[in-house]
Amino acid sequence: MPAGSTYTRITGGSVTLATAASSVTFSSIPATFTDLVLVINGGGSVNINVSMQFNGDTTSNYSITAVAGDGSTASSTRRTSQTGMRLDENSFTGTTLAASNLIVSIMNYANTTTFKTVLSRSNNAAVGTSAIVGLWRKTPEAINQVVVNAIGGNWITGSTFNLYGIAAA
Repeated sequence: MPAGSTYTRITGGSVTLATAASSVTFSSIPATFTDLVLVINGGGSVNINVSMQFNGDTTSNYSITAVAGDGSTASSTRRTSQTGMRLDENSFTGTTLAASNLIVSIMNYANTTTFKTVLSRSNNAAVGTSAIVGLWRKTPEAINQVVVNAIGGNWITGSTFNLYGIAAA
């Protein structure tokens, strides 16, 4: 993220779920920013994991390296050739809106000459925290759509999703 950057909520980039949903889609993302930041606050109908896909790509072009901890145990893992980019390692747990939060930074999203790198941090007081670096290895193209999926359940009503564009100051 560039030093001295500013956050601008992208048009259509704020979603509060009126009913439970298994995914949230942000479409028509303009290529006018340097980076993107997605902030999620909410919970799952059951323990869910979170993954992301770009531009409708559901093929095995995603990989991650993750570290996680729960206050007594630390772990790490690597996943390659996945059909979505996993964004948490400890699960979104709990059916309250304050149960979990997730901050996802998507660097250089509008560039058409490089693969896309993602940094993700998730927090849940009941189960721990994780940090993930991800890579989208599709033929380089600008990201214009982001789909956030709840794996194994649904996002609960009231969960919020905010997508920001980051512009150099």
